Amino acid sequence: MKNLILVIVLTFLITSCFKNEKKNDAYGNFEADEIIVSSQSNGMLEFLNIEEGQKLSKGIVVGVVDTVQLSLKREQLLIQKRIISSKRKNIAAQIEVIKQQKDNTVIEEEKYKRLVKNDAVPQKQLDEIVYQISVFDKQMQSISTQGISINDELKSLDIQIDQINDQIKKCYIMNPINGTVLTKYANKGEITAFSKPLYKIAGMSDIYLKVYVSGDELSKVILGGKAQVSTDAGNNTMKTVEGTVSWISDKAEFTPKIIQTKAERVNLVYAVKIKVKNDGSFKIGMPGEVNFTK
Repeated sequence: MKNLILVIVLTFLITSCFKNEKKNDAYGNFEADEIIVSSQSNGMLEFLNIEEGQKLSKGIVVGVVDTVQLSLKREQLLIQKRIISSKRKNIAAQIEVIKQQKDNTVIEEEKYKRLVKNDAVPQKQLDEIVYQISVFDKQMQSISTQGISINDELKSLDIQIDQINDQIKKCYIMNPINGTVLTKYANKGEITAFSKPLYKIAGMSDIYLKVYVSGDELSKVILGGKAQVSTDAGNNTMKTVEGTVSWISDKAEFTPKIIQTKAERVNLVYAVKIKVKNDGSFKIGMPGEVNFTK
């Protein structure tokens, strides 16, 4: 009798477990947005203060490429600019001198007009004064033209200085996002070049569970829809958070061997990503499960 009661109880418990067990819609692994930070200049790495696994803030300087030659080139351009600027000052002084001479000659012109009118001096002397005034005008015009040329030279130098400043700025390696360093490709003292990878970083504030769903399950998946994402929390417990479907592949592909699906013997599946806010407990590569909700 006792054995019969024990069998009935066990049967009830097993049946209840099967009834309460909820199968997940899909399984997959977590991944994050990864960025490969590359050098934007050529030269020796003066320093690269990063380590794999290190958390970095957006906008901080983590390294610098040698800027000596660029700094020397900029100093040379600045010296040229000062020299040319001094020429512009000289031109302004020359124009002022000639203008003063012209003003004095104009006064003489008025004086000689009266003398000629009274037949005190010949017309020729007045004509010479008028001619001298026209010469002063041409001289000032010629010197002003030189000033325009100098202004163009100064603008050209400013553009070159701006280019050097931009190149120097690109020698400083700025971390682009808040994230964790995954891989370090270079070290202090190495020679780097434009577009050469320096390190890989992943943004960890948002993380994505990439799963594969079969065609008959795809109707449950709505872009922007909510989904329940679960991971193993230890001690035979599961941690469940809400996520958002952020991407659905528009093409079917063969089921990866490492991925399980709800439907058995499925050949073609669709890749789906579910975006989850990361509180620090989710790691890249960690397995996860998802149930889609409408």
